[in-house]
Amino acid sequence: MPRKAERSLKLSRQLISMSWNPRNLYQLDCKKRLFNMKQKTLFQHMWKAKRDTRGYHDANISETQWLRMFNPQLPTYNVKLGNRPSHPNTASLMYACMERRLDFIVFRSHFASSIWMARQLVTHGKVKLNGKRLPYPSHKVKDGDVISVDPEVVATLKKPENDSKELEFAPQPYQQPWMFIPDYLEVNYNTCSTVFLREPMTRPSVTEVPSPYPPDFHALSFEFYLRRGRNRK
Repeated sequence: MPRKAERSLKLSRQLISMSWNPRNLYQLDCKKRLFNMKQKTLFQHMWKAKRDTRGYHDANISETQWLRMFNPQLPTYNVKLGNRPSHPNTASLMYACMERRLDFIVFRSHFASSIWMARQLVTHGKVKLNGKRLPYPSHKVKDGDVISVDPEVVATLKKPENDSKELEFAPQPYQQPWMFIPDYLEVNYNTCSTVFLREPMTRPSVTEVPSPYPPDFHALSFEFYLRRGRNRK
């Protein structure tokens, strides 16, 4: 595992990462109270939200790279019509652009046990995009693209003890909390492939971008980067 993965999973950092590591379950339990009342200023709340959400939606990118990707213009369909429930805060979509990355899709499809393993599979040529190997984890796919992974390297598959050529499903410890499929992906485990359907969006009372943090917590992070962008101009 890369060194950055080891640093991110340290208990002292109190960060939740995209990994099936059991330390993440401990961190999730410790995050029941997101706001520390000892932090009295709004800036401290925004900085903490920025730190925690970036720690999860990281993918080994630097702050400078993220600032180039940050889009201050979010969708504006956060409207309540009649008695229908309203959409969550659209700030939860600030990391939606990351979900198009190859390494993110490999992890969301449960083909890798962590975002770092997914990145390694891509760079080692184990992942194909529309039938062609593409060793660039940061490549952003288009709607309708097909991502396939060599079955031999899938985290939940192993070779049987007999001479059978078919691989067996082998569940990993502590993976169950992460075993969900976002609505913008269509995964076929028989062929170890995934179709990226569309950009993540919000629906009444639901946001499609997977995150252990609520939309209002993302709103503080969004405001942090929004103010930082204004100060840079």
